[in-house]
Amino acid sequence: MSSEQQASRAPLGVGILGAGPVTQAIHLPSLARLRDILEVRHIMDVDLAVAESVAGRVGAHFSTSMEELLADPDVDIVAICSPHQFHAAQVIASCRAGKKAVLCEKPFAMSGEEAAGISAVSAETGVPIIVGAMHTFDPGWLAAEEAWEDLPEKVHTIRSSIVLPPNPRFEDFATEIVGRVPMPDRDSTDPEVIKAMLKGGVMGLAIHDLPLVRRFTRDFASVEVLHAEIARPFGYVISLRAGDVTIELRAAMNATWEPSWVFEAIGNDAALKIDFTPSYVHAGSATAQIRKAGQTTVLGPFGHNGYEGEWRKLAELARGTGRPPSAETLIHDLEFALAIAESAASRFDTARVDAGTASGTTADEEINA
Repeated sequence: MSSEQQASRAPLGVGILGAGPVTQAIHLPSLARLRDILEVRHIMDVDLAVAESVAGRVGAHFSTSMEELLADPDVDIVAICSPHQFHAAQVIASCRAGKKAVLCEKPFAMSGEEAAGISAVSAETGVPIIVGAMHTFDPGWLAAEEAWEDLPEKVHTIRSSIVLPPNPRFEDFATEIVGRVPMPDRDSTDPEVIKAMLKGGVMGLAIHDLPLVRRFTRDFASVEVLHAEIARPFGYVISLRAGDVTIELRAAMNATWEPSWVFEAIGNDAALKIDFTPSYVHAGSATAQIRKAGQTTVLGPFGHNGYEGEWRKLAELARGTGRPPSAETLIHDLEFALAIAESAASRFDTARVDAGTASGTTADEEINA
C-alpha cells in the first residue's frame, strides 16, 4: 500500500472548540462510534480544568486557546461548540487556518450579512462548512426526502411538536458532565425575559426543524407570525403563515420523562410524519411515515442518528468525496430562523398592547394575571 493510500485510510483528526455538555454528551459518544474514520485530537475550552478533563477521556491534546488548536497540524476538522456569539469569528478563523472542513453548532451567525461574510470566506479558502441542525443529516429524513415525490407542492400544514425533559437529565444519562454552568434564575413574567425566551426557543430548539419546515414552504420569505407565547418553565407556542402554508411550532420542556419530537407535513391527500430520537439519546435514526393514496410507507429506523450523520458528512467533505450544502441554503435557513425569532418577539409586544387596551389593564398587569 502506498503512503498516499495509507493517508487516505487513516482517521481524520478532529479539534473541538468548546467542551461543554453538547461536546461531552453528544459529540464525543458519536465520534466514539466512528473511530475508523475520525479521531479526537484536540479539545479547547476557556476553563483549563474542563479542557483537560474532557480531553483526557479521549487521549487528546488540550488547550485554552483557539489559536493553539488551529495551529495543531493533527487537526483536520474543526467543530465549533462554543457560545453562539463566538461562532462567526471562529468559523472564519478555522477557514483561514486551512482546515479541511468545519462544523459549527447553530446558529452559525446572528445576521444574514454575517452569514454571507462567512460564506464568502468559505468560498475564498475552499473550506466547506456545515451547520449543526442535526435533523437534516438524519437518515430517516434523508430517506423520506428521496421517497416523498411531489409532497412539498401539496402541503398546506406543517407541525413541529417537541416535548422533552430538561437537558441535564439526558446529559447525565449520557456521561458524567464536568464544568456545567447552572442556568440563571429568570423572571418569566418580565416582558423582556419573555421576548428573550421566545427568541432563544426559536434559535436554540426550533431551529433544528426550521430547515425541514423551509423545505415545504414555497413562499418562506413572506413568513408572518400570527401568535407567539412561552410555555413555562420553558417552551413556546408559535403559529405562522408562509404564503398558503400554516405552520405550528410547539415545545415544552418540563419534568416529563416521556420525550417526543415529531415533525409533520400534511396535504389534502398525502402526509409525512417523522418521529425523531431526542438529541442526547443515541438510539438510531428517526422513523418516517409517508401516507399517500391510502397506503403508508415506513422508512427506518436506520443505524445512526443525525449527529453521527453530521460527522460522516464532515469526513466525506474533508476527503473531498462529498458535496457541502450551498451557501444560499445556509444563509436562507438562518434568515428564516431569525425572521421567525424577531417576529415572534414583536408579535408578543403587539399582543400585550392589544390585551391591555381591550381590558383596560396595563400590559404588565396582563402578563402577571
